[in-house]
This record gives sequence, structure tokens and C-alpha cells, in this order.
Amino acid sequence: MGIRRKARELVLQGMYAWEMNRDRFDSLIESFSEDLPGDPDTAEFAASLLRKTVRNQEELDTDIQSAAQNWDLGRMALIDRLILRLALAELLHFEEIPPKVTINEAIDLAKKFSTENSGTFVNGILDALYRRYRQENRIRKTGRGLLD
Repeated sequence: MGIRRKARELVLQGMYAWEMNRDRFDSLIESFSEDLPGDPDTAEFAASLLRKTVRNQEELDTDIQSAAQNWDLGRMALIDRLILRLALAELLHFEEIPPKVTINEAIDLAKKFSTENSGTFVNGILDALYRRYRQENRIRKTGRGLLD
């Protein structure tokens, strides 16, 4: 397993813990260093991804709701919703990560941690929002080959 994938899994688990018990945020951030020993850059990536996801949760949920036609956000599987938030935060706030990588990683997380149909569901929502974000010039990526 790639180290960034491990970081994303830890962030997903951290987001789940945050959703269940909102008073342990600092300890979640600290745990990334323990779970990714010897790799401070990846631990910082995980901490930054968690912070940006939680900080922008309201905006991300609004975007998810607008793209999930005929789905109420509250009825959506919690893990799917968390994966979508994580992926959208990464799309919007991590300039160095190609969108295709973000979307593929989110699909893999959904297949591993959620329901049988979650990979397809997550892919559909992310694809729709990615296209919208591009039209609205909200995707900011730096470096060669980061946008198709």
C-alpha cells in the first residue's frame, strides 16, 4: 500500500472518529505521527487533509448535496459522505495532487470501507463535481500534467 493511501485511510478513520466524538480533534492530528512513524511529510499531509476537510465541511456538504440528485445528505451512507468530503477537500486545496489520483483513491476507499455500490456512487458524484469545479475555475493545480 502506498504511503499516501495509508494517510488517506487514517484521515477517513479520523473523520469517522470526529463525526462520533467531536472533542478529540487534536489527538487525532497527533495520532498521524504515531501511525506514520519516520515520515513527517506524509503525517503533515494527513493532518492538513483532515483540517481542511473539517474546516470546509459545510461548503463541501452543500456541493455534495447539489450533485447527489434525489439523495438527501442525511440518508447517504456516512462513510460515503466522509470519503466525498475528503476527496473534494483534496481536489480543491491540494494543488500538487492530480485530480485523477484523488478520484481514483476515493473510489478505492469506497470499495474497501463502504458498500458494494459505493465505488460507483462516489465516482459519479466526484466526476460531476470535478466537471463543475473546472467550469467554475475552482480547481487550482500547479505543475505539468495535473489537469487533462
